[in-house]
Amino acid sequence: MTNKHQLLIPFAATLLFPLAAAHAEQTDPDEDNTVEIITIIGSDDASLLTPRGAQTRGLFGDDKPITDVARSITPLSEFVIQDAALTDLNDLNSVVPNTFGASGFNSASLPTIRGQLGEVFSNGLRRQGGNNGFGIPLSFNSVEQLDVAKGMPPVMLGTTQRTGGFINVQSKRPDLLQHRGSVNLSAGRWDEYRAQVDVSTPIEAGRSGVRLSYQRRNEGSFYDFSRYESHNLYIAGRWLLQNGAEFNTSLEYFDVDFTDNAGLNRPTQNLIDHGLYITGQGRQSNGSTVPGAGAVISPTGEVRMPRSQVQTDPDNISTAETLIWHATYEQPLRDNLRLVNRSYIESMSRDNIAQNSFVEIIDSARTAENRLELLYDVNSQQRLIGGGSLRYNSVLGYSQFTTEADNPSDLTGPIENRRIPLTDAQRQRLVELRPGLYVSPGGQYDINGDGTGDFNLSDTTDSVSWQTGLFVQYEYDLNEQWLLTAGARGDWYDVEARDPLPPEGVTAAEDSINEFLKAGELSLLYRATPDWSLYATAAYAESTSNSMGGGNVLGADNRISRQNFATENTLYEVGAKWAPADSRWYADAALFDQTRSLRNLDGSNTGIHTRGVEGQLYFTAERWRVNVGANYLDARYDNSTATQGTRQVIDAFDDSRPDIIAGTGVGSPNFTAFPNSTSRVQGLPRISANLSARYQITERISMGADTLYTEHYPLDYLATVMIRDQFLLNTHARLMLNDQTEVRLDVLNATNERNWSPVFEGGYFGAELVMPSPPRQWRVSVRHNF
Repeated sequence: MTNKHQLLIPFAATLLFPLAAAHAEQTDPDEDNTVEIITIIGSDDASLLTPRGAQTRGLFGDDKPITDVARSITPLSEFVIQDAALTDLNDLNSVVPNTFGASGFNSASLPTIRGQLGEVFSNGLRRQGGNNGFGIPLSFNSVEQLDVAKGMPPVMLGTTQRTGGFINVQSKRPDLLQHRGSVNLSAGRWDEYRAQVDVSTPIEAGRSGVRLSYQRRNEGSFYDFSRYESHNLYIAGRWLLQNGAEFNTSLEYFDVDFTDNAGLNRPTQNLIDHGLYITGQGRQSNGSTVPGAGAVISPTGEVRMPRSQVQTDPDNISTAETLIWHATYEQPLRDNLRLVNRSYIESMSRDNIAQNSFVEIIDSARTAENRLELLYDVNSQQRLIGGGSLRYNSVLGYSQFTTEADNPSDLTGPIENRRIPLTDAQRQRLVELRPGLYVSPGGQYDINGDGTGDFNLSDTTDSVSWQTGLFVQYEYDLNEQWLLTAGARGDWYDVEARDPLPPEGVTAAEDSINEFLKAGELSLLYRATPDWSLYATAAYAESTSNSMGGGNVLGADNRISRQNFATENTLYEVGAKWAPADSRWYADAALFDQTRSLRNLDGSNTGIHTRGVEGQLYFTAERWRVNVGANYLDARYDNSTATQGTRQVIDAFDDSRPDIIAGTGVGSPNFTAFPNSTSRVQGLPRISANLSARYQITERISMGADTLYTEHYPLDYLATVMIRDQFLLNTHARLMLNDQTEVRLDVLNATNERNWSPVFEGGYFGAELVMPSPPRQWRVSVRHNF
């Protein structure tokens, strides 16, 4: 395994860039190195309100408008994010087609795109992600633009775990010409309080600047025993150097205390349609009423369930802390050759300890990546981009999810109904991490010599991985209308994993593996007219399958599975984009066909095949603007197995009250692996549509609305429970007190719909859990610009 000290090598050069910047600014003082910067103030510019003028800032090659990108992509400016009141990843589906997803235990850490999990990038470099969407909420405090791209990341960005699509955070940058800032204060129902201060100022006008943004959220919740408390501090610097060089750097600190919200259990059709909940505590075969595998409920009645009374606990712990550093250095080497170096380091720790015996603790997760790009203009028609990257990831973490049991808990009873104190027999199959806290070991051991393992495995690991990648992308303007792009990449993975907490008296299991993953992409873009562009794209990538924090685990045989490096993904996409010159219209549409693999809760992989169509239309006028998006998604298992924690919800009940439910008495949870099939993936609507409209009533008063429609869909694999057609309406009104200050009132879920969503990506809990949406709520905010 490569020595860990080699991590210092690829980042040493980037650490010298600030010094080089200072030195460069002291040389040639008479040389004019300033650049013209145009600052757009106000909300009537189409480049702020529609995707047409947005730049992808190096995601698909050199900086280019999205009309020249052969992929479906929706950039969201900082203004649009504020205007649509987006605060987390679950809000994306109100403005971006095909982004409906599970709630992620009400704290999604990853986007869902085209029915598949996607990745999160910042400034073109992949961040640490959650474990199948369950991880750390994403703060929008540092966001200047959010690019939502469909399909697997392009070859420049590297092979990844999740390939449904990705979002890229373009971080806030300082204004080099003027001092400006804003203060935003808000208060909402259920003691929701937020404050943000964002200030930018030049250091040397036109050549350097600094920006600082701080956000504080202190929020109660509609849901019982729930909260969200966070601090996010972001600081960025920018220097324009001699000879056209530029250096940008930023540091972000995020500390959050939030709730792991599992929603309501026992998701029967009567609960979904009428809010009726079946009561009665489950009982294990040994007579215990502690929730456990195979417990059976004898129904005692039905009650109208308060939607706030979810599967939470006042003694649960869920906290996280991250520190992220970014740097980008750009230097023209010749008239036709430019160098770009991007660097990123992230440190994260996390504690999630639940009273239902679930544990996920990341003592330390450290990720660092450096990517060097050379952009060469061969001639006026041909461009070549080549480079390499080195990525390091280390994770020390402990988990335990083998004794959870959701359906047996009667949420109408005392809080003790939900708690799972471990028995002596269960503790013997785990290892004590802290006094009274038990987790799975990171390996399997046969202590008693009977030929079978004696421990429950989860995701505990102490792993280190090195990813070394080389890539090349070739762009050829065949003529003024046709653009051909081809790219290829290879990534070498060097991975080791060991058990950080072996049982007493045994040697810790460990293993290492080396793998080579490939990726390639070919696209053809046709500029039919100055207003229209058509494109076709085909892509292939091999991806990884990781556990919490991007780590790697040992399997039951104490080996790192090669299957975790052999998941194949394909993308075929054709589309059209319409951006008339000197117009306020923009539209695009795409047809797609994707295959990928999903990591299941037990560590196995399931193949998914999605097909569909999506589109969006924007129009802005003097007093009003509108955008509409829609999609059709056909997501199916790719002749592959599927798993659920419980086969069907009626398994949780016996048949003692057939007037309430005809239970099977099998018990729940009862882990079920369904045979290979091409069945529809549960938890995803085929059709969804969003509509946003804004109207300027007077010079100082405006109003708006955002709507979302989703077609009915099955909650569980066997489609025994359906989520009906759903509709959501958010409205707002805004009053400009003067040119600098505005007051805004938001009414969310204005029609007080009783909507539902899956809790976890992939449908694993489809027969055990469902998330109720909050009722109507309000928020008042004041924003002052200076």
